[in-house]
Amino acid sequence: MAIKDTPEEWQVTATATPFRGNKTSVRTDDVVMPDGRVARRDYQVHPGSVAVLALDDEGRVLVLRQYRHPVRHKLWEIPAGLLDVPGENPLHAAQRELYEEAHVKAEDWRVLVDVYPTPGGCDEAVRIFLARDLSEAEGERFEVSEEEADMELARVSLDELIRGALAGDLHNNCLVVGALAATAALAGDGLDALRPAEAPWPARPFDA
Repeated sequence: MAIKDTPEEWQVTATATPFRGNKTSVRTDDVVMPDGRVARRDYQVHPGSVAVLALDDEGRVLVLRQYRHPVRHKLWEIPAGLLDVPGENPLHAAQRELYEEAHVKAEDWRVLVDVYPTPGGCDEAVRIFLARDLSEAEGERFEVSEEEADMELARVSLDELIRGALAGDLHNNCLVVGALAATAALAGDGLDALRPAEAPWPARPFDA
Protein backbone atom coordinates (compact mmCIF):
# COMPACT_ATOMS: atom_id res chain seq x y z
CA MET A 1 0.00 0.00 0.00
CA ALA A 2 1.32 3.43 -0.92
CA ILE A 3 1.01 6.00 1.85
CA LYS A 4 1.24 9.74 1.36
CA ASP A 5 0.60 12.82 3.48
CA THR A 6 -2.17 15.01 2.07
CA PRO A 7 -3.05 18.67 2.67
CA GLU A 8 -6.23 19.38 4.62
CA GLU A 9 -7.49 22.44 6.46
CA TRP A 10 -10.21 22.33 9.10
CA GLN A 11 -12.40 25.34 9.77
CA VAL A 12 -10.98 28.02 12.05
CA THR A 13 -13.57 30.20 13.80
CA ALA A 14 -11.12 32.60 15.47
CA THR A 15 -7.40 33.30 15.42
CA ALA A 16 -5.02 35.50 17.38
CA THR A 17 -1.29 36.12 17.69
CA PRO A 18 -0.53 36.64 21.40
CA PHE A 19 3.25 36.74 20.89
CA ARG A 20 5.55 38.00 18.14
CA GLY A 21 9.28 37.36 18.38
CA ASN A 22 12.26 38.29 16.25
CA LYS A 23 11.97 35.27 13.94
CA THR A 24 8.85 33.38 15.02
CA SER A 25 5.49 34.01 16.65
CA VAL A 26 2.78 32.12 18.52
CA ARG A 27 -0.68 31.75 17.01
CA THR A 28 -3.88 30.64 18.73
CA ASP A 29 -6.60 29.11 16.53
CA ASP A 30 -10.08 27.91 17.49
CA VAL A 31 -10.49 24.83 15.29
CA VAL A 32 -13.74 22.99 14.54
CA MET A 33 -13.31 19.28 15.28
CA PRO A 34 -15.03 16.51 13.26
CA ASP A 35 -17.77 16.20 15.91
CA GLY A 36 -18.54 19.93 15.68
CA ARG A 37 -16.90 20.96 18.92
CA VAL A 38 -14.29 23.74 18.91
CA ALA A 39 -10.81 23.18 20.34
CA ARG A 40 -8.13 25.81 20.90
CA ARG A 41 -4.71 25.09 19.40
CA ASP A 42 -1.59 27.13 20.23
CA TYR A 43 1.40 26.72 17.94
CA GLN A 44 4.61 28.39 16.84
CA VAL A 45 4.55 30.06 13.44
CA HIS A 46 7.92 29.50 11.79
CA PRO A 47 9.46 30.71 8.49
CA GLY A 48 10.84 27.25 7.67
CA SER A 49 14.40 25.96 7.53
CA VAL A 50 16.95 24.25 5.36
CA ALA A 51 19.75 21.87 6.35
CA VAL A 52 22.68 20.35 4.45
CA LEU A 53 24.09 16.86 4.74
CA ALA A 54 27.44 17.51 3.05
CA LEU A 55 29.07 14.20 2.08
CA ASP A 56 32.71 14.18 0.97
CA ASP A 57 34.50 11.76 -1.36
CA GLU A 58 35.55 9.59 1.59
CA GLY A 59 31.97 9.09 2.75
CA ARG A 60 32.29 11.50 5.67
CA VAL A 61 29.66 14.03 6.70
CA LEU A 62 30.53 17.60 7.60
CA VAL A 63 29.20 18.22 11.11
CA LEU A 64 29.43 21.09 13.55
CA ARG A 65 29.02 21.34 17.31
CA GLN A 66 27.37 24.34 18.91
CA TYR A 67 25.52 25.38 22.05
CA ARG A 68 21.71 25.23 21.98
CA HIS A 69 20.34 27.17 24.91
CA PRO A 70 16.74 25.83 25.00
CA VAL A 71 18.03 22.29 25.64
CA ARG A 72 21.20 23.30 27.53
CA HIS A 73 23.41 21.11 25.38
CA LYS A 74 26.20 21.36 22.88
CA LEU A 75 24.84 19.38 19.95
CA TRP A 76 26.51 17.88 16.90
CA GLU A 77 24.53 19.09 13.89
CA ILE A 78 24.70 19.56 10.14
CA PRO A 79 24.75 23.09 8.66
CA ALA A 80 21.26 24.59 8.80
CA GLY A 81 19.42 27.86 8.98
CA LEU A 82 16.12 29.69 8.79
CA LEU A 83 14.36 30.71 5.60
CA ASP A 84 14.14 34.22 7.01
CA VAL A 85 15.17 36.16 3.89
CA PRO A 86 11.95 37.08 2.04
CA GLY A 87 11.73 35.32 -1.32
CA GLU A 88 15.02 33.43 -0.93
CA ASN A 89 15.18 30.16 -2.86
CA PRO A 90 15.60 27.20 -0.44
CA LEU A 91 18.55 25.83 -2.43
CA HIS A 92 20.28 29.20 -2.35
CA ALA A 93 19.64 29.40 1.39
CA ALA A 94 21.23 25.96 1.87
CA GLN A 95 24.25 26.96 -0.20
CA ARG A 96 24.58 30.12 1.87
CA GLU A 97 24.43 28.19 5.15
CA LEU A 98 27.10 25.73 3.99
CA TYR A 99 29.36 28.65 3.07
CA GLU A 100 28.71 30.69 6.22
CA GLU A 101 29.02 27.85 8.72
CA ALA A 102 31.75 25.73 7.11
CA HIS A 103 33.32 27.83 4.30
CA VAL A 104 32.53 24.96 1.91
CA LYS A 105 30.85 24.84 -1.49
CA ALA A 106 29.37 21.86 -3.34
CA GLU A 107 28.85 21.13 -7.02
CA ASP A 108 26.17 18.43 -6.71
CA TRP A 109 22.93 19.13 -4.84
CA ARG A 110 19.91 16.87 -4.29
CA VAL A 111 16.86 16.89 -2.05
CA LEU A 112 17.47 14.28 0.63
CA VAL A 113 14.23 14.51 2.62
CA ASP A 114 11.49 16.96 3.67
CA VAL A 115 10.14 16.90 7.24
CA TYR A 116 7.85 18.65 9.71
CA PRO A 117 9.98 18.32 12.90
CA THR A 118 7.22 19.08 15.45
CA PRO A 119 3.86 19.30 13.64
CA GLY A 120 1.83 19.07 16.85
CA GLY A 121 3.06 22.45 18.05
CA CYS A 122 4.88 24.22 15.21
CA ASP A 123 4.30 24.71 11.48
CA GLU A 124 8.02 24.61 10.64
CA ALA A 125 8.91 22.69 7.48
CA VAL A 126 12.52 21.65 6.89
CA ARG A 127 14.13 20.61 3.62
CA ILE A 128 17.34 18.61 4.08
CA PHE A 129 19.64 18.73 1.07
CA LEU A 130 22.41 16.32 0.13
CA ALA A 131 25.54 18.14 -1.04
CA ARG A 132 28.46 16.36 -2.77
CA ASP A 133 31.62 17.23 -4.70
CA LEU A 134 32.77 19.45 -1.86
CA SER A 135 35.59 21.99 -1.92
CA GLU A 136 36.71 24.97 0.10
CA ALA A 137 34.83 28.15 -0.75
CA GLU A 138 36.63 31.12 -2.26
CA GLY A 139 37.17 34.40 -0.47
CA GLU A 140 37.28 35.26 3.19
CA ARG A 141 35.49 33.25 5.82
CA PHE A 142 32.11 34.50 6.98
CA GLU A 143 32.41 36.26 10.33
CA VAL A 144 30.35 34.28 12.85
CA SER A 145 29.02 35.60 16.15
CA GLU A 146 27.15 34.59 19.31
CA GLU A 147 26.80 30.77 19.66
CA GLU A 148 28.37 30.19 16.25
CA ALA A 149 31.62 31.84 17.40
CA ASP A 150 32.17 28.81 19.67
CA MET A 151 31.39 26.28 16.93
CA GLU A 152 33.57 23.21 16.23
CA LEU A 153 33.77 21.48 12.83
CA ALA A 154 34.49 17.83 12.05
CA ARG A 155 34.00 15.20 9.36
CA VAL A 156 32.46 11.95 10.56
CA SER A 157 31.47 8.78 8.69
CA LEU A 158 27.80 8.02 8.11
CA ASP A 159 28.20 4.75 10.00
CA GLU A 160 29.52 6.56 13.07
CA LEU A 161 26.62 9.02 12.98
CA ILE A 162 24.09 6.20 12.77
CA ARG A 163 25.74 4.39 15.67
CA GLY A 164 25.72 7.58 17.73
CA ALA A 165 22.05 8.23 17.01
CA LEU A 166 20.98 4.68 17.88
CA ALA A 167 23.08 4.77 21.05
CA GLY A 168 21.31 7.94 22.19
CA ASP A 169 24.46 10.05 21.91
CA LEU A 170 23.32 12.30 19.02
CA HIS A 171 20.02 14.16 19.21
CA ASN A 172 19.80 16.85 16.53
CA ASN A 173 16.77 16.21 14.35
CA CYS A 174 18.29 17.19 11.01
CA LEU A 175 21.50 15.27 11.63
CA VAL A 176 19.72 12.07 12.66
CA VAL A 177 17.05 12.21 9.94
CA GLY A 178 19.59 13.20 7.30
CA ALA A 179 22.05 10.45 8.20
CA LEU A 180 19.33 7.79 8.27
CA ALA A 181 17.88 9.02 4.96
CA ALA A 182 21.28 9.02 3.25
CA THR A 183 22.00 5.52 4.53
CA ALA A 184 18.63 4.31 3.26
CA ALA A 185 19.23 5.93 -0.13
CA LEU A 186 22.64 4.27 -0.43
CA ALA A 187 21.08 0.90 0.39
CA GLY A 188 18.27 1.48 -2.12
CA ASP A 189 18.40 3.14 -5.54
CA GLY A 190 21.50 5.21 -4.75
CA LEU A 191 22.12 8.90 -4.12
CA ASP A 192 21.86 9.81 -7.81
CA ALA A 193 18.20 8.71 -7.73
CA LEU A 194 17.27 11.37 -5.17
CA ARG A 195 15.01 14.25 -6.19
CA PRO A 196 16.63 17.22 -7.95
CA ALA A 197 17.60 20.20 -5.82
CA GLU A 198 14.79 22.37 -7.20
CA ALA A 199 12.08 19.72 -6.70
CA PRO A 200 8.66 21.00 -5.58
CA TRP A 201 8.21 21.32 -1.84
CA PRO A 202 4.60 20.32 -1.09
CA ALA A 203 5.26 20.23 2.66
CA ARG A 204 5.44 24.03 2.66
CA PRO A 205 2.43 25.16 0.64
CA PHE A 206 1.28 28.06 2.79
CA ASP A 207 2.43 31.52 3.81
CA ALA A 208 3.60 31.26 7.42
